[in-house]
Amino acid sequence: MSITNVLTVDVEDYFHVEAFADCVPKTQWALCSPRVEQNVDRILAILDRYDVTATFFVLGWVARKFPLLIRRVANAGHEIGCHGSNHDHLHRLSPEEFREDIRSARKRLMDLSQQPVVSYRAPSFSVTKQTLWALDILGEEGFIFDSSIFPVRHDLYGIPAAPRFPHWYRTPNGNAIFEFPPSTVRYWNNNWAVAGGGYLRLFPYFITRSAIQQINHKEHQPAMVYFHPWEIDPEQPRISAPWRSRLRHYTNLKTTAIKLERLLQEFRFTSFSRVCQGLESFQPYSSRRLSSNERQRLRIADMQLLEDIKK
Repeated sequence: MSITNVLTVDVEDYFHVEAFADCVPKTQWALCSPRVEQNVDRILAILDRYDVTATFFVLGWVARKFPLLIRRVANAGHEIGCHGSNHDHLHRLSPEEFREDIRSARKRLMDLSQQPVVSYRAPSFSVTKQTLWALDILGEEGFIFDSSIFPVRHDLYGIPAAPRFPHWYRTPNGNAIFEFPPSTVRYWNNNWAVAGGGYLRLFPYFITRSAIQQINHKEHQPAMVYFHPWEIDPEQPRISAPWRSRLRHYTNLKTTAIKLERLLQEFRFTSFSRVCQGLESFQPYSSRRLSSNERQRLRIADMQLLEDIKK
């Protein structure tokens, strides 16, 4: 039986990305012409064509500006995850600011989608060794699943020694969160990112396909594909930025949708939390030895959330 992989969409607009943070400060976002709504609608049409359910990690800024878009995504049967409020890297936030960031974004997303929001992805995968404290706060705020730790070497993110496949992470304060890292393949004693974002755009399709086949058939693990709505939009406005940022952002925009459709034809995909719940490495909370902190938290909120997402 073929393995079902995870398909995720990081719902942010072209001017939100870290590559342009110095060129388009938050004070100028309102002056930009948004394109996220039309791009997400295009993605919804593609997913509907292939009868695929995905997880949309939505930025709180997008939910505030386009509330009906969030309802359309949820009504189409997709999972809503949290991508924070304003695309702030975690190292720029204090723990208190991070808690308020995810709390406000999550509440808005749950109100709009009318579904539990239990999955999180940090902007630009900014849970690093310096910001692991964020996982405690995620657990305390009711999140169960996370996809923020990229086990690679990169100038903006990554914990190279982190596990490559889904696992429980027990925090210093006794919480636990189920971590599903973005997909990598291992060669020459290094992890190499595949199947998402710029890696999906920059690499020829056969490399992405071969990597997912290796993860599925040789390592017997699900892969995670992620992309952004702006990555299927070659007509987006061009921003004057350093050459490296332009290279990262604009290369192969015309090929993303084509590659996405080929992936949907060749592999099985569904939402983040659904795949996690089917893994042997995901154990129900009731079968694990819990700290008193976890037991109290679960009595208050998490058991109900787990029942909701299993429906």
